Amino acid sequence: MHSPNWIHDLSPFLIRFSDTFGIRYYGLAYVLGFVGAWFLMRRAALTGRTRLPAALMGDFIVALVLGVLLGGRIGYFLLYQFPAVRADPSILLRVWEGGMSFHGGLVGVLAALAFYAWRHQQSFLHLGDLVASVAPLGLLFGRIANFINGELWGKETTVPWAVIFPQSDHSGLPAHLIAPRHPSQLYEAFLEGLVLLVLLQWRFWRTDLLTRQPGRIAGEYLCGYAFARVVCEVFREPDASLVLGLSRGTLYSLAMFAAGLWLVFRSPTRRA
Repeated sequence: MHSPNWIHDLSPFLIRFSDTFGIRYYGLAYVLGFVGAWFLMRRAALTGRTRLPAALMGDFIVALVLGVLLGGRIGYFLLYQFPAVRADPSILLRVWEGGMSFHGGLVGVLAALAFYAWRHQQSFLHLGDLVASVAPLGLLFGRIANFINGELWGKETTVPWAVIFPQSDHSGLPAHLIAPRHPSQLYEAFLEGLVLLVLLQWRFWRTDLLTRQPGRIAGEYLCGYAFARVVCEVFREPDASLVLGLSRGTLYSLAMFAAGLWLVFRSPTRRA
């Protein structure tokens, strides 16, 4: 007997050299996200859209990479798996086992922005707008990689496009008997990634918000991501215990939404 739903059987490796070593799609997603961000921000510098010189874009990307990787890794265990890291702190170093948090990465990026703005005498809000306008590109690639990895799957459903994720069941059932689930990773790739990228790039290039209201684009990004994440959490299986009846992703996104609203409505009407 065969299931009418597609059974996820994608390999997490683009090129595999051994059982555990190779070029993974997840790592490639980070590379593509950062390279794409560098290209878009450098173009903004070359066209005079930002006051950050094109010559500093390489260093700026390095600072962002460190912020995302360190913040995302530490944040994942503090926000979602604190008992595990408390029992064995060395788990933070076992990066091959996975574990990254968007919200932790966001805190890391904010720290990197603050340091870079101070070091190079740049406006923190201006740099925040610049990064916010390209950040969804990384989310787009990252969520697609989540789907390829067969992780962070959605809740059980009977919709025609539901996918059977073999890793979602630990009872030993044959794959065709495992309950199909929402491919919520793709929902997130579309809303958090593609839709938000198009919207923010349009706001960045086609409006004067960058100079008239520094911080506004960053605020719109926080609100937009938070809204998209809360919508997607309706379909996503929680990957940690609930808090006040809400998934961790929803709870943290509500805090992001509040911060975004504050930025949108308090942004001063002046040049960055």
